[in-house]
Amino acid sequence: MAQHDAVDVIRAKRDGRPLTDGQIDWVIDAYTHDAVAEEQMSALLMAIFIRGMSDDEIARWTDAMIRSGERMSLDFDRPTTDKHSTGGVGDKITLPLAPLVAACGAIVPQLSGRGLGHTGGTLDKLESIPGWTASVSPAHYRRQLQDVGAIICAAGDTLAPADKKLYALRDVTGTVDCIPLIASSIMSKKIAEGADALTLDVKFGSGAFMREYADAEQLARTMVRLGTAHGVQTTAVLTSMEHPLGRSAGNALEVAEAVEVLAGGGPADVVSLTLTLAREMLQAVGIDADPADVLASGKAMDTWNAMIAAQGGDPAAALPIATETHDVLAPRDGVLAGLDALSVGIAAWRLGAGRARKEDPVSATAGVTWHAGIGDDVRAGQPLLTLHADDPARFARALEALDGAVTVADAAPEPAPLVRSTIRG
Repeated sequence: MAQHDAVDVIRAKRDGRPLTDGQIDWVIDAYTHDAVAEEQMSALLMAIFIRGMSDDEIARWTDAMIRSGERMSLDFDRPTTDKHSTGGVGDKITLPLAPLVAACGAIVPQLSGRGLGHTGGTLDKLESIPGWTASVSPAHYRRQLQDVGAIICAAGDTLAPADKKLYALRDVTGTVDCIPLIASSIMSKKIAEGADALTLDVKFGSGAFMREYADAEQLARTMVRLGTAHGVQTTAVLTSMEHPLGRSAGNALEVAEAVEVLAGGGPADVVSLTLTLAREMLQAVGIDADPADVLASGKAMDTWNAMIAAQGGDPAAALPIATETHDVLAPRDGVLAGLDALSVGIAAWRLGAGRARKEDPVSATAGVTWHAGIGDDVRAGQPLLTLHADDPARFARALEALDGAVTVADAAPEPAPLVRSTIRG
């Protein structure tokens, strides 16, 4: 690989010039191997944040990050299909979705992450199940996919290691909220996973990473282009996160809700989005199965039980419950017209369900549940929200976050669609 100079690369982007393939290949490789200093990569990230990147630059940057590690090979007797969500409040969809799609006949290799800030992490949720572990060996990974059909686990260190370093640096340099860097971060890991198809749940609204629909759509189109260019059948579903999903935000609370869905119940919005994403995942790999029928049959629950047990968990064990609760009461009679997703997410975080830094611990039991959905009738004084925590001293700051989060009106608002649009590669 030709030698370049980090300062020249920084200057090029600072001055608005596109980076060459050679510059991108060199800077990603050099930074991965500690030959570019943290302060230099910080300067380059800020230049990218301000100046942006062309489609060609984003594609090359993503490709270089994939090549910084290994690209996994998933040669099974069934097609492989994966899903990624950009994150939201109460977004527990991966939990029922992975076993459901596997029960329909696909293999679902779901490498997931941990929560940061007000959005929950799938691995944090599953770790509330007694005995369950996120870390598996490569041999276990392949065996579980072959035998069970689904796995939800942590990614190994060999998968896009450049992204792992860059993600940590973006977090402390104010360069997280940048579409080229978000798209390349997500897609480098997902393409390296090696699945035949990928369905993206790209969220917009109060509790989402992208507040505005137009930004979420731009991110979705960028990621679909990247996946398609690398031979992965990629689809993006744009979904609203103005209100939190389901009826709970918190680790064990969301696992309990996911199990309700697998048992044939659960909140209507969680069931609807699970089925929508399942249909997209199955269509992408040519499996003609109706996930609603499979869910009703109980096969998805069987797959869930097998998936949890294969990673040391006890699917029959009781989930941990917070020792303290605090109810927020409805202010008056009327209809629940608004429940702000960001406020609920911050409240759950302050109760202990999330972390401010990657190394922070999280509480399995902390979180928020709400007892009415948008459009439901409520009575003055009835419990509308319940806060859960082991430390009651956390309630005060959580209640501050919820100030103004609830809107009770005389009439139900016009229902907004949960799924706004779908982009296919």
